[in-house]
Amino acid sequence: MPNSTRPHHSRTTSVLVSGAGIAGTALAHWLDRYGFRVTVVERAPSLRGGGQPVDIRGNALDVVDRMGLLAEVRARRTGLRGMSLVDVDGRELSRTTGWTAGGGPVDGPDVEILRDELAVLLVGAARPGVEYRFDDSIETLVQDEEGVRVRFRGGAEASYDLLVGADGLHSGTRRLVFGPERDYLHPIATYLASWSAPNHLGLDRWQVIHRPAGRGDRMCMAMTVRDNTELRFFLGFGSDESVERMLPRDPAEQRRLVAERAAGMGWEVPRFLAALGETDVFHYDVVAQIKMDRWSRGRVVLLGDAGYCCSPLTGQGTSVALTAAYVLAGELHAADGDHRAAYPAYERRLRDHVAANQAILELTGHRLDGGAAEEPGSFGGFDEPGPEMDAVFRAATAFDLPDY
Repeated sequence: MPNSTRPHHSRTTSVLVSGAGIAGTALAHWLDRYGFRVTVVERAPSLRGGGQPVDIRGNALDVVDRMGLLAEVRARRTGLRGMSLVDVDGRELSRTTGWTAGGGPVDGPDVEILRDELAVLLVGAARPGVEYRFDDSIETLVQDEEGVRVRFRGGAEASYDLLVGADGLHSGTRRLVFGPERDYLHPIATYLASWSAPNHLGLDRWQVIHRPAGRGDRMCMAMTVRDNTELRFFLGFGSDESVERMLPRDPAEQRRLVAERAAGMGWEVPRFLAALGETDVFHYDVVAQIKMDRWSRGRVVLLGDAGYCCSPLTGQGTSVALTAAYVLAGELHAADGDHRAAYPAYERRLRDHVAANQAILELTGHRLDGGAAEEPGSFGGFDEPGPEMDAVFRAATAFDLPDY
């Protein structure tokens, strides 16, 4: 079990964490436990709502248990009982109660939970000493032998001993320290959108998949969340157009593009598109990975998607983020806050683990290439756990979680 004492020498080590997602909030918890002085800056005005359900499995479950949150996390699991495939008219073609496309085996040990609910639990687990700066971000930074000097978007300036970029796939910290995103982003010409809608289907802890016949490059899925009071709808589609064209900065333009790509899909899609215009819970992005030769430079280090995004199609982004946050905090604790020892140790421990999880994409990237979608009654590649699920479980459990 990790050492929960607060050594005096770590009290003066100040750490700025950019990003209040899963990786950033988990890291803040562990650093606070070890006695570091932690500030988290987040561009959004509050913890981000919405987002997709995420999976916690393998050694990440052990990390959550060491945080004292496992019982609460399990209590908030989505609890899906199975899934169905429907045709353009909503007729059920297939069903299974053995597993779901997102969460894997229904009776397995893994936990599927909404991303925003997990983030709330992680923030609540930290002591009040963690400072959160919402509606702000890092505009410029300069590092030297003494620390990292940061100017925030809001105009304030501050110095910190260390800076951790946990600000996601499109990390601003990575751009400021390592260079432009195009040098590290590896997209696979697939895009995912998700948003909330009323449970007008009357589903009970259930998931429904629809893939239009003859259009294997598009699929959609609806599933219940929050005790069946809400549906979370997902749309996936392929495109060979440039990422810049497919990712407009204006959220309204993003919604317009998503609605355009979903046109003519049939089933209940028109009702979900109507909900798209009314909900505040909306997320849209390219399916991609981040690959870098190094995750740190000087006093700055990257964590989670910012440094090594696995992509949503691997189902392992959250588990990797939780494990990596635990390891990074532990190595900083073991090194008495000395980044020159901690950062290389963090990378040595996690490189193979990250590589194994990123490799899963090679087995899941076919989900929107047509594949088995043409066969009547087929889940179009989701019929049963395939080799990718074996790879997921191996990657999730093979890592030897250290004690600190």
